[in-house]
Amino acid sequence: MELRGKVAVVTGGNGGLGQRICHALAREGVNLAVVYARSRDQAEGVARELADRHQIQAAALPCDLEDPAAAEALVAAVIARFGRLDILVNDAAYNIAIPFAELETLTDAVWEKVMAVNLTGPMRLTRAVAPVMKAQGAGRVVNIASVAGLGPTGSSIAYAVSKAGLIHLTRCMAVAMAPEALVNCVAPGLLEGTRATANLRPEQVERSAAGALLKRAADKDDCAEMVLTMCRTETMTGQTVVIDSGRFFH
Repeated sequence: MELRGKVAVVTGGNGGLGQRICHALAREGVNLAVVYARSRDQAEGVARELADRHQIQAAALPCDLEDPAAAEALVAAVIARFGRLDILVNDAAYNIAIPFAELETLTDAVWEKVMAVNLTGPMRLTRAVAPVMKAQGAGRVVNIASVAGLGPTGSSIAYAVSKAGLIHLTRCMAVAMAPEALVNCVAPGLLEGTRATANLRPEQVERSAAGALLKRAADKDDCAEMVLTMCRTETMTGQTVVIDSGRFFH
């Protein structure tokens, strides 16, 4: 898909990885809706920087992924602001570190919040953009999962299960939205400088980096470039690409 002039919605666009994704898309001439949950000032700053640096249109728009009505409202706001919607990047996530064995700490409240933000929210947004992309005859959805969704590992059971669900949601939505829209997924390993990593314990960060073949964290720019590839592609759908410095082979 030709990217210049298209409109992308990036949830968590003001986060560490989200900003890299926004800038990668903006360099290609994509107009951006930088979606935030609570950090309005930061998101507006990101939008201003995108517009100034890349000479594109950009706006900060709110969306509480725990609100059942928020997805439809966001899509309507994007259409009203930009006139179209071509790309959805589901990057927003919630994470809290709970060792697997501490089952009593994994409360219903924690489980429900993780699932609402990491899995139910992306499902609702993808469902909301589907008719828009179908009417336009083209569209791309890129989900940001995690290697925690590919094996019993990661910062908590809830996080791992939510990301496993997001990977399978990618496959199912690829079936549902074909042939007009393509749906793919990036599964990063440990990424430094993100809110998710900031919530991890130091020993978890050290263990993850040490376990990689390259002995380092995954690269946010590599993830952003893969998002670009998934937006450009005409033949790849339902796929998950792992970027984790050689820690997990998929």
